[in-house]
Amino acid sequence: MVKKICIAGAGTMGSGIALTAAQAGFKVVLFDTNEKGLETAKSSITKNLAFLLSKKKITDVEEDTFLNSILFTSKINDCVGELIIEAIIENIDIKETLYKNIAAINSTQTILASNTSSLSITEIQKNIPHPKRVCGMHFFNPANIMKLVEVVAGELTSEATIKTIYELCIQLNKTPVICKDAPGFIVNRVARHYYLEAMKIVTEQNISIEDVDALMENAGFKMGPFKLMDLIGLDINYAVSQSVYHAFDNAIRFKPSEMQAKKVTEGNLGKKTGKGFYDYSPKIIA
Repeated sequence: MVKKICIAGAGTMGSGIALTAAQAGFKVVLFDTNEKGLETAKSSITKNLAFLLSKKKITDVEEDTFLNSILFTSKINDCVGELIIEAIIENIDIKETLYKNIAAINSTQTILASNTSSLSITEIQKNIPHPKRVCGMHFFNPANIMKLVEVVAGELTSEATIKTIYELCIQLNKTPVICKDAPGFIVNRVARHYYLEAMKIVTEQNISIEDVDALMENAGFKMGPFKLMDLIGLDINYAVSQSVYHAFDNAIRFKPSEMQAKKVTEGNLGKKTGKGFYDYSPKIIA
């Protein structure tokens, strides 16, 4: 039974997952080696709870309880529990190193779940002790709001692990979907063309990104492709495109866009940097 959930990585996704787990009544550890990142995560979670309180969706007592149930720590030895969710950079070698370090201080029964959006779970688990307890647990941004979680089974993942994570997702008030390990899993494979074709249309047909977003939103999409990429983070979205592209042997239909690559190189990554396809910097009124 999962009683404590540890999240490794205090970025946007990690902090959102931590808040989700706290609201569901779990003891939570949010680990990151970056102290500034931990401070930012705590500030973000505090603001989210204050917003929920202002909307009367939680009480004063719940606000305090949820925040106090999260341990913000830069010490890896604090990262001990029945479930570890990794939410760090999309680099398989770095993820593998983290898992080996975490596995060394945890029980062999501790489930190791990755929030990766496109990397192979099978590749990640190959060199991890007791690989049957390694799986994918892919949340969507913002993790504390979006309901869907892809529960990904690698080739070596046990049925018991998948069953535990599926049931846990329900406890977290999420909608789990089980899928086999495959490039992009389900959502990111299907969604690639929502992004790639949008950028292709803009670059080839001289249509504005604002018009494309407006058209897609008028067609029923909650958010246009460019607004969505800015929200996700252009670096993350581009990394997923590269991963899927390479996984499909550089199939032309999955080729990443130079338009997006240029934004990433310039450091214009979307909302988190204040500028992406749109400008989010504060407007100065004279």
